Amino acid sequence: MEGNIEQINLFLNFGLPFLILMIAYFFGSYIEKRHFRSIRKREAELLDFPVVSFDTMPDDWNVSRSDMVTGSIVISLDYFKRVIAGLRGLIGGRIKTYEPLLERARREALLRMSEEARTQGYDAIFNVRLETSRLANARRDGKGVAGVEMLAFGTAVKFASRFANSE
Repeated sequence: MEGNIEQINLFLNFGLPFLILMIAYFFGSYIEKRHFRSIRKREAELLDFPVVSFDTMPDDWNVSRSDMVTGSIVISLDYFKRVIAGLRGLIGGRIKTYEPLLERARREALLRMSEEARTQGYDAIFNVRLETSRLANARRDGKGVAGVEMLAFGTAVKFASRFANSE
């Protein structure tokens, strides 16, 4: 009986956390891959929609109207990435587990901004900027990150004619 209790305690202390970590890794990887597939598909649909970071509009753009458009996303860190980043934090260096998270956030925010502009009838976006912020604390002591927000914003324009020189 005492041997069974020791085995249960051993499992609860070591096996269960390891099992949760592995489940988090596989589930998080699945969600991340599915999100990247969705992003690639939506990016392919917007290939003909100009999104540029020029701070001034090209001279040959004959614009009839403009407006600011935004796209934002909040992405949570999965448990596995949090653990790996915590370990990396002990020795310093590049935290590779966060890089796909930030890439997904950046691309998704740009897509949402572009989709909003297209839905509103605009033809292009210029002066695109990105902002990132840390959201919510993952721990009670105020340290750690529960997620990141990525905000994309720019000036959407509707062309009076496609290009001024083409008339």
